[in-house]
Amino acid sequence: MTRELLLLRHGKSDWSTGVDDYIRPLKDRGKRDAQRIGTWLAQQRIKPGLVVTSPAERALVTAQKICKAMGDGDQGIREDRRVYAAGLNELLKVLGDCSQDADRVMLTGHNPGLEELLVWLARDAVPVPDDGKLLPTATLARLQMPTDWRALTAGCARLESITRPGTLPRKFPYPAPDGEERRDRPAYYYTQSSVIPYRVRNGKPEVLVISSSKKHHLVVPKGIKEPGLSARESAAKEALEEAGIEGDVAETAVGNYTYSKWGATCTVTVYPMKVTRLIPEEEWQERHRGRQWLSLKRAARQLKQKELKPLVKRLGAVL
Repeated sequence: MTRELLLLRHGKSDWSTGVDDYIRPLKDRGKRDAQRIGTWLAQQRIKPGLVVTSPAERALVTAQKICKAMGDGDQGIREDRRVYAAGLNELLKVLGDCSQDADRVMLTGHNPGLEELLVWLARDAVPVPDDGKLLPTATLARLQMPTDWRALTAGCARLESITRPGTLPRKFPYPAPDGEERRDRPAYYYTQSSVIPYRVRNGKPEVLVISSSKKHHLVVPKGIKEPGLSARESAAKEALEEAGIEGDVAETAVGNYTYSKWGATCTVTVYPMKVTRLIPEEEWQERHRGRQWLSLKRAARQLKQKELKPLVKRLGAVL
């Protein structure tokens, strides 16, 4: 069996936040670079069967962005605390614990450990670029490996390639990895789903609304349809994160609408959601948004997205 190892350094992180190293987030550039690498992997048809990542924020999100850009979900990513701040010996232990059925593994982590592992594994000297960086942020090294993850030795691998995101196209192919049209974001960004959360109180239906991320408008939960999830599942996930609610998402959508973003048209499928639980404020990820119940009439009038008005009315007609 031929085995491959994909060594991936996390994307560029944001030092301006002043937070602890472990939770330092990616910059937007880091997110886009990760997505370019993920799209390239899909185009080359070299998707990993196993993704292992440091659980540090910048590494985990890099792995998630790459998997989604490949068209896969991020549910199968394996977080391994040992990868964070790991040196050569610790990384070899992580690889040794990989399943023998895993013929292609992607390891997402940090320097200097990843560069040390790359140099140690490579049979031939790894050429050093002019800038002196073997693995700058979001760079991917591809190695042909021995047949046993538990029996790695110095010089046992053949370096196939090192791919930097800066060498890849700035825009993303649409609608598929080999598409000719180019857009500002990966293809999955343009298919979205939303819920209109409701309850019936004293015989009258009410809609739960939240503030937009910058608190300028009233909205309902909406987000990108996550690769690996159905539109309904993605909508329920957004409802939990954005509004702090759980409930029953209807199997049939109440309608859909389109709007312009990222240089193209996004299509949003909207589902009714009967709210069964409000997450306590202290457990709600985005509690800064605030939430409030409105009558159907007020919700239709005050929601920012005008296309939602007929959908709110349609929901009221069936409740």
